[in-house]
Amino acid sequence: MRHVYVILGLLLLLGGTACSETGSSTLQLSSDADLAGLTVSCTAGNYYEHKYSAREDVKVFACNSEADAVQAVRQGLADVYVSDEVVLSANALKQLGMKMALRGEESFDVAFALRKGNSSLLEQLNEFLSSAPLDDILAHWLQDGPAVADPVPPAGEKKAPLRCIVCVNLAPVSYLGEGGQWQGMDPDLLRRFAASQGRTLEVKFQDLGSAIVALETGQADIVSGCLFVTDERKTFVDFSMPYYECHPAYFVLDKASGTRPDLKSRLTMNFVQEGRWKLIVGGLCETLKITLLSILLGTLLGVGLCAARRSRRKWLRSAADIYGTLIEGIPTLVLLLIMFYVVFAGTGVTASAVAVVTFALGFASSAGSIFDTAVSSVPRGQTEAGLSLGFTPLKTFTGIVFPQALAQGLPLYVGECVSLLKTTSIVGYIAIQDLTRASDLIRSRTFDALIPLLLVTIVYFLLAWLIRRMLNFFLVKK
Repeated sequence: MRHVYVILGLLLLLGGTACSETGSSTLQLSSDADLAGLTVSCTAGNYYEHKYSAREDVKVFACNSEADAVQAVRQGLADVYVSDEVVLSANALKQLGMKMALRGEESFDVAFALRKGNSSLLEQLNEFLSSAPLDDILAHWLQDGPAVADPVPPAGEKKAPLRCIVCVNLAPVSYLGEGGQWQGMDPDLLRRFAASQGRTLEVKFQDLGSAIVALETGQADIVSGCLFVTDERKTFVDFSMPYYECHPAYFVLDKASGTRPDLKSRLTMNFVQEGRWKLIVGGLCETLKITLLSILLGTLLGVGLCAARRSRRKWLRSAADIYGTLIEGIPTLVLLLIMFYVVFAGTGVTASAVAVVTFALGFASSAGSIFDTAVSSVPRGQTEAGLSLGFTPLKTFTGIVFPQALAQGLPLYVGECVSLLKTTSIVGYIAIQDLTRASDLIRSRTFDALIPLLLVTIVYFLLAWLIRRMLNFFLVKK
């Protein structure tokens, strides 16, 4: 446990200086031209990145999420955070010690994105938006107006759920609230639309790039998240009729704001409020499930691969070598995306099952090599001696060769198991809410870069330690 305390101390030390403020006064902006010479943070792939990347007098700091773009300003990596005016509420700005320095003059239509050619769903959604009480719903979420009564879903047989991907986890647009339910103006509108069609709403969180791929491959029906309607985007997706008009906003540090919350308040905000500890527990269970099933399946495949490599049949040995070379040459993330968006697209196989198969295929290649090397390390004379004593080939292997091979290969095998555990952190790319994704969701809501990552670091460290201890306990005879 001493190692845990070391990690805790280092991260707390880093966290104490994470939100350093530069300068002595709040940055003043009167127009877009005032950004000259400044560094602008925004999310990668959105309108603002393209706009400011074209300006030679502005440096762009592109981030994977809105929360990271906000942290870039708080940590002094960027001067201004540019995004939609609705992404940071007054309470969030006060918590972050930031302010809106300028509201841009540009205006953009906001709509939902659908797969090209899905005209039936597009017509249904447009018909709903044209008759829904949009003004009252938007006033509730954007101006603290009264809630609008939920509609009564039509009677009839149950239909397939409406699969939606949200690209923003920020109030009031869309956020994961109490009880793990998605709330905000986008989920509210989509939930009402789903109910009008006699369907339930199924919501997942992904970044915009992955969400569009999921839409194009049929993994989702609708993508939302305060999406601007642009001519470039229209070439890839169809947009519903606009339901809101949005303006850009320029957020900067507010040097006149109060002090940061203490550690107790931060722990409460990250894990107690809205039951966010449930996200960690659910993510931990998902990580363990994928890891253990991948190890089990990958080990079985690895045994078969080892047998193929040691076979007398040349074509089996060649096939095993080709498989190993192919798997080792493809990054795990790329393989995961290919399996999910191409191989298993439209099959109904769950994302978790795809992840297990993908990681098992990669683990089998490494495990097969380890098994082959470990067996080869046992002198041939050991096998011959066992056979000369009248043992069967199976008894010779299990009683003489395997114990010696196990001693040689176990350290490498255990290392591969731990490596697999850490590799599972990429499953968020296919909308699986694992331990790392749970941390991302919490950070997107609280904008606290330290506490969620600190907890996840410790949990991964403990899981790796437990895997090592368990495998050594069960596989090594005392």
